[in-house]
Amino acid sequence: MTAKSEQTRQLVADVALRMFREIGFEKTTMRAIAAEAGISVGNAYYYFASKDDLVQELYVQVQAEHAAKADEALEGLTDLGSRLKATLHAGLDVMAPYHRFGADFAATAIRPTSPVNPFAGESTAAREASLGIFRAAVEGASPPAPKKLRADLPELLWLGYMGIALFWVYDTSEGQGRTRKLVDGVVPLISRGLSLARIPGVNKVLDDVLSLSRSIRG
Repeated sequence: MTAKSEQTRQLVADVALRMFREIGFEKTTMRAIAAEAGISVGNAYYYFASKDDLVQELYVQVQAEHAAKADEALEGLTDLGSRLKATLHAGLDVMAPYHRFGADFAATAIRPTSPVNPFAGESTAAREASLGIFRAAVEGASPPAPKKLRADLPELLWLGYMGIALFWVYDTSEGQGRTRKLVDGVVPLISRGLSLARIPGVNKVLDDVLSLSRSIRG
């Protein structure tokens, strides 16, 4: 792709993401995006075959912003609980501009066959980026997470984050305060659960939980 083509592609993406924020997913059409970008509809479709492709672009951009904000928030934090809380709040901060239209995105993404489903193959880049954010939170912790859990923990935390994001979508409280309260309440529970993993008698139960988790994710 030439530099000019890359610039045009980025322009289309920027216009679409701004329109998603301002008027929502449903009201944003490829024709409206093209008009706002000052290009033909055919040219817009050349770079993005559908709005679903633009949602993938949104996912990738949000993950990049989340990674940068989380990295800044983690500075000076060592214990896993504090790092996880900072990471989750950073994610909510980045998603905030899209809350008015979050249900539109959720309705599209929740269909198992949707290409913008977070678990779909098309979402691999954004999913891996998000997993990397939680991997950084875990790997930088001191004391470290229990060795047995360390490899699986980032993905388990990411799955939990998906649940928190869905709660956030339908949270009508001011500033999504209930979601913030959920994060502040659930992180200590996770920390306590991880501390139990160091108790010898819990190891067998933990092995069973990890085995189940791996089997359904495999």
